Amino acid sequence: MYSSFFSPQQLLIIPPILLALTVHECAHAWVADKLGDPTARMLGRVTLNPIRHLDPVGTIMLFLSGMFGWAKPVPVNPMNFADPSRGMMLTSIAGPAANLFLAAISALILKLFTDTGLGYIVVEYPILGAFIFMLYKSIVINISLAAFNLIPVPPLDGSKALMHFLPRRQALSLAGMERYGFMILLLLVMTGVVGRVLGPIVRFTVNILV
Repeated sequence: MYSSFFSPQQLLIIPPILLALTVHECAHAWVADKLGDPTARMLGRVTLNPIRHLDPVGTIMLFLSGMFGWAKPVPVNPMNFADPSRGMMLTSIAGPAANLFLAAISALILKLFTDTGLGYIVVEYPILGAFIFMLYKSIVINISLAAFNLIPVPPLDGSKALMHFLPRRQALSLAGMERYGFMILLLLVMTGVVGRVLGPIVRFTVNILV
């Protein structure tokens, strides 16, 4: 049982997961710092060191589901931004944007193998086959992580970005949902709503890139 669960293919998913989560949170921290909030930088979060970002439970969830997971949230003080609302919006979308960029880079490298005919040497060099597998998984994981985080339910990035475009009253109401956000998301995931909505979007985007 355990040998089949921790198969070589399952283990090869770990590097793309660690990279996706790390780049996502580092992007939040970097953009916040560039916009004038040094909080994340002072806490050592403007780094690609995974140890600074990973949440054990969220990482395991992404490993098991391939779509849903999280890292430690990057602390942000919007009062340090010249425009707090705009600053939070840009900081929030930085994470999903970084994941989409990483997916595009992975797809570009993958195409170098498939479009140039280099794929045939995978048979002779299994380690290259493992690398190609990780590239494909990187595309799927990064698109999935970006799509999931753009759901407009607090505390996900999509909700914080949406608040910038809402009237103040509606924005405050959405922010007030954060205390129930985890339970709402858990319910949406457990009932399959998230999978049914995001699944086709993820597959469509992956097919375009691959």
